[in-house]
Amino acid sequence: MATSSTATAPQATVHGPQATVYGYPRQGPNRELKKAIEGYWAGRVSASALHDSAAGLRRDTWQRLADAGLTEIPTGDFSLYDHVLDTTVAVGAIPARHRAAVDADPLDGYFAMARGTQDVAPLEMTKWFDTNYHYLVPELGPDTAFAANPAKAVGELREALALGHRARPVLLGPISYLLLAKPAPGVAEDFQPITLLDRLLPVYAQLLTALRAAGAEWVQLDEPVLVQDRTPAELNATARALRELGALTERPKLLVATYFDRAGEALPVLAKAPIEGVGLDFTGPGAANLDDLAAVGGLPGKRLVAGVVDGRNVWINNLERSLVTLATLLGLADRVDVAASCSLLHVPLDADRERELDPQVARWFAFARQKSAEITILARGLREGATAITAELAANRADLASRAGSALTHDPAVRARTAAVTEADARRAQPYPERAAAQRARLGLPLLPTTTIGSFPQTTELRTARADLRTGRIDSDAYQERMRAEVREVIAYQEEAGLDVLVHGEPERNDMVQYFAEQLTGYLATRHGWVQSYGTRYVRPPVLAGDISRPHPMTTQWFRYAQSLTDRPVKGMLTGPVTMLAWSFVRDDQPLADTARQVALALREEVTDLEAVGAAVIQVDEPALRETLPLRAAARPAYLDWATEAFRLTTSGVRADTQIHTHMCYAEFGAIMTAIDDLDADVISLEAARSHMQVAHELADAGYPREVGPGVYDIHSPRVPSTAEAAALLRAALAAIPAQRLWVNPDCGLKTRGWPETRASLDHLVAAAREVRAELAG
Repeated sequence: MATSSTATAPQATVHGPQATVYGYPRQGPNRELKKAIEGYWAGRVSASALHDSAAGLRRDTWQRLADAGLTEIPTGDFSLYDHVLDTTVAVGAIPARHRAAVDADPLDGYFAMARGTQDVAPLEMTKWFDTNYHYLVPELGPDTAFAANPAKAVGELREALALGHRARPVLLGPISYLLLAKPAPGVAEDFQPITLLDRLLPVYAQLLTALRAAGAEWVQLDEPVLVQDRTPAELNATARALRELGALTERPKLLVATYFDRAGEALPVLAKAPIEGVGLDFTGPGAANLDDLAAVGGLPGKRLVAGVVDGRNVWINNLERSLVTLATLLGLADRVDVAASCSLLHVPLDADRERELDPQVARWFAFARQKSAEITILARGLREGATAITAELAANRADLASRAGSALTHDPAVRARTAAVTEADARRAQPYPERAAAQRARLGLPLLPTTTIGSFPQTTELRTARADLRTGRIDSDAYQERMRAEVREVIAYQEEAGLDVLVHGEPERNDMVQYFAEQLTGYLATRHGWVQSYGTRYVRPPVLAGDISRPHPMTTQWFRYAQSLTDRPVKGMLTGPVTMLAWSFVRDDQPLADTARQVALALREEVTDLEAVGAAVIQVDEPALRETLPLRAAARPAYLDWATEAFRLTTSGVRADTQIHTHMCYAEFGAIMTAIDDLDADVISLEAARSHMQVAHELADAGYPREVGPGVYDIHSPRVPSTAEAAALLRAALAAIPAQRLWVNPDCGLKTRGWPETRASLDHLVAAAREVRAELAG
């Protein structure tokens, strides 16, 4: 549990540019929040103890930010599960199926919306813009009635003020909330949630009024949707919303924050709006905001919060370059403050804890704590001049030079091999119809073949075995035998359940990206670099620090052992090149396309080796293909060109009768249908259960010609779908995809589930496939 900090005296007023952040990681140094929440779910932690733990984590975070020199602390960004779900609660948009649970017990009802129950499905989950964070999608319709619930926002503000902090509450803005929402089940698909704006704005007015009454001087309205391509109608709605909220008499000052890209056509709207502050991203594609801001004449009379420290990656900031940007911005706004480009939710907590890294390499990293320090240094340099931070600038120059000149960064052999790639290397030698016939003859699968996505439950025993190996309590031989025993159990269960294409269950893999990163040169792994993916699910993204190569085979021994246990085909399982980038912290010193090609060539060697040892089915997962899609349409063609080429480069060296699968989950696929086709995979499996088979119809409408496995089992919920439920989803898929091209599988891997629910759910999945097969035969 987190320890409480003592109250501090009110902070002294700082004159001139100040340091702040939009948000901070929620989990605590040792993932205390995860442990408390999961303890509550398991009945080991009471509701009051959970709330106490959460309050302690908030206090510790606020004190840590104040100690770092930040003079304005965000509140309201903390969440027990997801900040968009928190907004749904704050505006009273509770789905009808969850209303009784929320009324009976708000905490249990909150988690029911997030995770579902055995009887009630959860809210749909999808990616937060182009990050690996997942949010819970609001469900809205013409009958949605909003009602203000300021309890969380006001309560956390009062906590911070009582501790002496200057606090700025954070709310997801009304435009982003509506544009991120979807039509509720049963509502016409063409319903546009933005049409509810006039109904929602009075609720935001009540929230702002309540925050002002509780002592808020400023409130941050996050409007990240404004960095995407927006229609004139959406921009007009934004202007109208800001006029109405700005006209309130009893309100705090408003800071509208955008991030992840340039504000573009929304920037003039923000400049003219009756608000007091604007937050802009000046990193990556957001760097274009500098010229855009000058073009619109700046933000006269307004506060600019300048995101010059990258909030999404782990590399140290170039302080001198950021100071130049900040100095330019001083002439474009009435007041300029310094911040990260977005919430620090997307980076780990503290690089100083990574004591196993080479000290020379560790100097290159800045996690949330270090980024807070960088922001403070830049704010001081902007206030007092560069001479005030001479020592910090010198140290920063030395660290940047160390990274640029490191042998880890550049491998001439890798670069020569990458430069030699030809277009033919990224194309299968045979057209799909020829491949499909050869694969059906080799595999001999039934109609509606059943399979899983790859992983099986990662039990406490498996995690303990990895920890025991790491600490020396068991040797490598003992560990290998423990993993083989798990593979035997997984194979035996799948045969008993009647699955058609099996997997080895991936017991030896700590994470689908980290496992491979640890075996490739050029990657670095962290011990404490946890980042929230969704809810209590945290991942440790590896760091792409240098040129990539594969010293030795990574998966063949596990495939060979699993295949030796069964006559049914076992899939070789790999993570694709785009996902290896998306779920890592990537290099910022070369184009992503170059890094993707290096990773693809390393994985191509693994695909070839798997085929050589007998793999008839090889799955190369690319769940992040949609996630990494640029937010602006103009940048998408170039990305999709290199991303699909990287996948084909990985998979195109195999024979016609070797079946290539891929998998994607929890994203909006409509925007990349052409790219999905360009992957030229023989079979694709996708998340579909929560979205009610929407993706199957999107694929059909796009004329997708190959085999498809839309998921019929939502693995991100603990509920067990019945045979009837799975069969109904399967019939819905058949309305779009012919039976000869349809597979039956879960939405995603099963590593986060327990064995009892996994067995029951897969038994129902197989029974549903058999039931529908019989119907088709009849």
